Amino acid sequence: MRVNHAGEMAAQALYHAQALFARDPEIREFMLNAAREETDHLAWCETRLKELGGRPSVLNPLWYAGSFGIGALAALLGDRASLGFVAETERQVEGHLKSHLDQLPAEDLRSRAIVEAMCHDEVGHGQQAQSAGAATLPSPIRELMRRTASIMTHTSYRL
Repeated sequence: MRVNHAGEMAAQALYHAQALFARDPEIREFMLNAAREETDHLAWCETRLKELGGRPSVLNPLWYAGSFGIGALAALLGDRASLGFVAETERQVEGHLKSHLDQLPAEDLRSRAIVEAMCHDEVGHGQQAQSAGAATLPSPIRELMRRTASIMTHTSYRL
């Protein structure tokens, strides 16, 4: 759950930066709405993490700052690129969350419900971004995103 919590910290930063630098007011509102849903996810993860006797990643400030920078860069490339970044991010997050469901004990119904609800919302964000005109990101960018997420996941798990 610490990894999911760290991911939600990063999502907050991404969406806030993308909203800040969005050119189209409708895209800005989409980003802000998605950020509000991610705030719910963050609260769910934090509550569950405490229930399980865990703690947030000590690197959360780093994840937030780095993700804000990445979100700002994506937004500065234009709204279509920013939407493309959302679509690809959420596609990768969906895969990550589904792998977490595979790893969670079947009897941990509370954690499973949280991850399933988050997955549903993330898929929705990606679909909305696609519908709003998301550009397809180049393969090297998608791979860099995957590797960055992997580093964050493995580090957050431990720290």
